[in-house]
Amino acid sequence: MHKITLLIHCKDQPNIIASVTSFMASNDGNIIYIDQHVDREQNIFFMRLECEFALESFSFEDFKNQFKNSLVEKFKLKWRIYTAEKKPKMALFVSKYDHCLYDILGRYNSGEMRLEIPFILSNHLDLKPIADSFNIPFYHVPITKDTKHEAEQKQLELLEAHNIDFVVLARYMQIVSKTLIDKYPNKIINIHHSFLPAFIGAKPYHSAHKRGVKIIGSTSHYITEELDAGPIIEQDVVRVSHTHAIKDLIAKGRDLEKIVLSNAIKLHANRKVMVFNNKTIIFS
Repeated sequence: MHKITLLIHCKDQPNIIASVTSFMASNDGNIIYIDQHVDREQNIFFMRLECEFALESFSFEDFKNQFKNSLVEKFKLKWRIYTAEKKPKMALFVSKYDHCLYDILGRYNSGEMRLEIPFILSNHLDLKPIADSFNIPFYHVPITKDTKHEAEQKQLELLEAHNIDFVVLARYMQIVSKTLIDKYPNKIINIHHSFLPAFIGAKPYHSAHKRGVKIIGSTSHYITEELDAGPIIEQDVVRVSHTHAIKDLIAKGRDLEKIVLSNAIKLHANRKVMVFNNKTIIFS
């Protein structure tokens, strides 16, 4: 059994769904999931489809070429297509905080995340024992003001050598360069320790505590050149009250960060996210 996932977007127009589903049927495909969304303001059509092919003679390359020749030009589609056999490869960048790393590796080890983790990279050595305990290669790439360019080149070399598909910043406390962002557009996922856009800065929980907030949140997003302004993948909140001290907010925030980041990773790895004009469409 062969399975593909197809993501498309284009200008909204008649007969897109009918044409795509007919194409799948003509190739003896069985559609097991289909969902679509139309952005009325921008007149853009989005669709995600999963299809299975039972024939042993099914050729993924031939199928892609046929789809391109039959429908891509006709509807001016922007499209991505994936096979279920190929698991995406994810690199983890960390610093000293370990809560997100432990959560991700625990879920990965239990089979909850359908992906591969070829390596973990850090600008510190603190979390190397965790990587070692999960038998995942660990690379220490220290960064100073004078070595930032060299570190960036080393990061790029590792990402390319391991054929990495996307990067997750699991509380990696460094600003990622434009070079890396351009190389992996909408493929570098960050976790922000507050509900964006609000209470930005180094001590969001202290700011929130001063304002007497009733909820705190966490946000996972793709990074862009504009700090903390990339397309948002996942968010969540938890209620708090005047009885909670700053340490309580931090503890609750860390729990949220773990959940929100892991959910964002799963959405991306399962090809359920589409980005258009700095906004995400998240399919169920």
